[in-house]
Amino acid sequence: MQAPKFLSQHASHVEQALTEMLDTRRNVVVGRLLSAMRYSLLAGGKRIRPALLLECYKTCGGTDIDSVMPAALAIECMHTYSLIHDDLPCMDDDDLRRGKPTCHKRFDEATAVLAADALQALAFELLSNMNVASEIRLALIQKLAIASGCQGMVGGQMMDMQADSFASNDDIAEDLLAVERIHIHKTGALLCWCCEAGALLAAAAEPERKACARYGKAVGLLFQIADDILDATGSSADLGKSAGKDAAQNKATYVSILGLQRSRELADEMRELAMDACQPLAQQADTLRALADYIMGRGK
Repeated sequence: MQAPKFLSQHASHVEQALTEMLDTRRNVVVGRLLSAMRYSLLAGGKRIRPALLLECYKTCGGTDIDSVMPAALAIECMHTYSLIHDDLPCMDDDDLRRGKPTCHKRFDEATAVLAADALQALAFELLSNMNVASEIRLALIQKLAIASGCQGMVGGQMMDMQADSFASNDDIAEDLLAVERIHIHKTGALLCWCCEAGALLAAAAEPERKACARYGKAVGLLFQIADDILDATGSSADLGKSAGKDAAQNKATYVSILGLQRSRELADEMRELAMDACQPLAQQADTLRALADYIMGRGK
């Protein structure tokens, strides 16, 4: 399915801003470290997370995109840090990311670890320097710390590492709850942060903030279900990374527990929840609806 036009527009804008942000650090960051950071951060991708933030910001009435771009860059730094770590031999041990050698393959393991660490810290630096009210900066930083740390993404990764045996259990309901718990933390927490951050930066009223949060939770699970389907059905060329890794590692996924057909049905249910969450946002949320359709289409 072709990506919505606004997604490529945001990706281009974010790419330029990321490049400029890294360039300003050329004289203060060790060259090899900066090269590894740049290699992974500018490796391409749809930039769905910053697009979610920017579109929720616009949907809730925000108009000054440049003023909130640091938050969009911050989430891309945080996401890229997680990808570098995820690809390491001690984690998923992958050689490809977005069609290119992974960071530890292009450089070395130690450099990859340090590049990821630097990007994680850079995310919080970018948020702390935003030209917004101090209470908003604090809220963004606190919420991102929770979403990315032991109560969010990192905690979800730990659950994922411990859950490989679930795929062979007989209790499907139990396994499904376990997988949902993993991905609400591992994938959904950062996606939800994007939506809430966009609404917060737009000074949205409580109903709009809650609508964005509900949308983020539904889209977070939709994204992961589609990703699991893609891993089971796509080629390495399609994915830009090694295909079939989940099955090869006996990972607990929606597909391994429910099968392809039921996984696609569940993805459609998550899409409907995302659409329902958009109702309080009226026509301003048309791009959010289009994004949910696009994510759904990835898993078909």
